[in-house]
Amino acid sequence: MRIRKANGFALLDLLFVIGIIGILASIATPRLLAARQSAGAASAIGSLRSIASAQLTFALTCGGGFYAPSLKALGVAPIGSDIPFLSQNLTGGAIVTRGGYLIQLEAAAYPQAPTSCNGLAIGETGQAYKAGADPADVNNNFRYFAINANGSIFEDTVSLYKDMPEVGDPASGHVLQ
Repeated sequence: MRIRKANGFALLDLLFVIGIIGILASIATPRLLAARQSAGAASAIGSLRSIASAQLTFALTCGGGFYAPSLKALGVAPIGSDIPFLSQNLTGGAIVTRGGYLIQLEAAAYPQAPTSCNGLAIGETGQAYKAGADPADVNNNFRYFAINANGSIFEDTVSLYKDMPEVGDPASGHVLQ
């Protein structure tokens, strides 16, 4: 009697392996999405902290105690230097996308503000500022962040940027620890 050798996989073996892979993928996918959301939120918080640091440096060294009106203004180096207040990956436009978040900055112009060392004219800088990070895809992320001249980062499940005061606490949201 001869014993036949089996070469390759049987269809049943292949279906079993595909089933196991499907089960593992269904378990891993929600965790992968949660990790992606967490990484995006960490990037947004880091960006807002960088903006706050750049604004403070600008106000103390270049703006005569006043804040830059936009992200682009923080991307302009002072006269005699080649290093801007904020890195170019945050100063490419009025609204910058990073880590799945839309980052924006605003400071209301103060008419009596002096000129700045990086070329802003009289009255272009502000007494305070606000910056926000709203998710670019609201279906995949539900955390919104904002910061103002007080230096505290606030979080909420709705956009904070629109109603964020330049100084003081917003009407909604809570401070991140």
